[in-house]
Amino acid sequence: MTQPRYMAVVDWVKKELEKGNLKPGDRLDSENELSVKFSLSRQTIRHAIAVLEKEGYVTRIQGSGTYISDNNITDKVNRKNIAVITTYVDAYIFPQMIQHVERVLSNAGYTVQISFTYNRISREKSILEGIVAKDDIAGVIAEPTKSSLPNPNLKYYEKLRKKHVPVLFMNTYYEALDAPHVSMDDIMAGKIATQYVIGKGHKRIGGVFKLDDSQGSRRYFGFLEAMNEASLRVTGNDLLWFDTVDIENEENVRQLAERIRKRLSTRTALVLYNDESAYKLINEFNKMGLKIPDDISIVGIDDTVLSTNGTVQITSVAYPTEEIAVKAANNLLELIKNGRFDATYEFSVHIVERDSVKDLTDN
Repeated sequence: MTQPRYMAVVDWVKKELEKGNLKPGDRLDSENELSVKFSLSRQTIRHAIAVLEKEGYVTRIQGSGTYISDNNITDKVNRKNIAVITTYVDAYIFPQMIQHVERVLSNAGYTVQISFTYNRISREKSILEGIVAKDDIAGVIAEPTKSSLPNPNLKYYEKLRKKHVPVLFMNTYYEALDAPHVSMDDIMAGKIATQYVIGKGHKRIGGVFKLDDSQGSRRYFGFLEAMNEASLRVTGNDLLWFDTVDIENEENVRQLAERIRKRLSTRTALVLYNDESAYKLINEFNKMGLKIPDDISIVGIDDTVLSTNGTVQITSVAYPTEEIAVKAANNLLELIKNGRFDATYEFSVHIVERDSVKDLTDN
């Protein structure tokens, strides 16, 4: 006997559940999407869903959609709070980024709860403990804390996902977690910054990168790629690493500048981790009597307001702050609707030329 046409949909849902491609709490494709997928009428699709609902495989929520059955599915759909965690809230790129994230999420009807870690693992822990304890969180956008270092807090992100709370990382990500992220292509950022100074005739190039955030290691990797492609040798003496504490106050920055001067004194150009480090170090170099770019050329990354606020206009790789924030917010909203949505996205980059790199091609 020929099987009723609606059973193709019923059998498909059951098989996808067996394979683990569909999980409790996942949102099923819409009637229109299923109609196209199976070349069936919407009436036939409705009948298939009704059968699945009667058998307990799916739950229909008025005005929201059809979900794979989960004892907590109604609570999940009614959650209207989204947690946003950043390392900082009132400095560098973060005020604008938070503003754009909040605007998109608020327009979608969510209340936004903002927390910041100051890049401290202990503070991240307390924030995550509070979020995990709540039952009203629809999703989390998080900027990782000290993302290149082993982190005992990853278990809290796993707990959130077990509660069917989608987590999306912004700006960077934890490589130890299989979770989506929205960021800039940091490897390419380091690469084109280095290619720029190479193109200006520099061969003795140093790199100064942040060691406790994974953006630093990725930008360093891009630096290495550019140097290798140009057949320029890189040794340990061409590199210097710093951490969050090294740029937190003027005295620490002064000591960092002294370390750079001692180790990288024979370099004609430096590729710096970001504009914040470039801006602060240029101020210290000026105090030492080093002129930028005559004595040493500098290129930064992020193209923030700091790149134009100092005594020298800093050449920098542009950071798409608004685009990353908006994309992160929109992709989280899609994840909330569909747990299978591929939410990872990395933005391409370009350099903004200013006055901090000396042209040696005529020398």
